[in-house]
Amino acid sequence: MLFQEFILLLVSVITGVVGQFFLKAGALKLGEVNASNAVEHLLRIAVTPELVLGLFGYALGACSYILLLTRDELSVAGPAASLSYVCSVLLGFFFFKETIPFSRVVGLGFIISGVLLVIWQK
Repeated sequence: MLFQEFILLLVSVITGVVGQFFLKAGALKLGEVNASNAVEHLLRIAVTPELVLGLFGYALGACSYILLLTRDELSVAGPAASLSYVCSVLLGFFFFKETIPFSRVVGLGFIISGVLLVIWQK
C-alpha cells in the first residue's frame, strides 16, 4: 500500500468512525426502541442532527473507500478497513464510558496484527 492509498484508508476509517460516534450519540438521544415507538423513531432519524451527521460521516467514509478501491486491491483494502473496529472500541471507551474486557483487547491486537500483515510491502 502506497502513501496515497494509506491516506485514503485513514480518511475512510476516520470519517466512518466519526459517523459511528454521531450515530451512537443520536441513538442515545432517541432512546430505546420498542414495538410501540418504532415508527416514531424511524421518523425522528431524519430530524435528529447527530444522526444526520452520522449518516453524512458514513457517506464520506464510503466515498473515500470507493476511491481507495480504484487504487488498491480489495484483498488489501477490505481487511485494512477493519481498523475502524479498533477505533470504534476506543471511541466507545473514551466517549461513552464502555468497558473493554481483556478478551476484546486481545481481539483488537489480532486485528491490528492482521492489518499490518495484509498491508506490509516486501
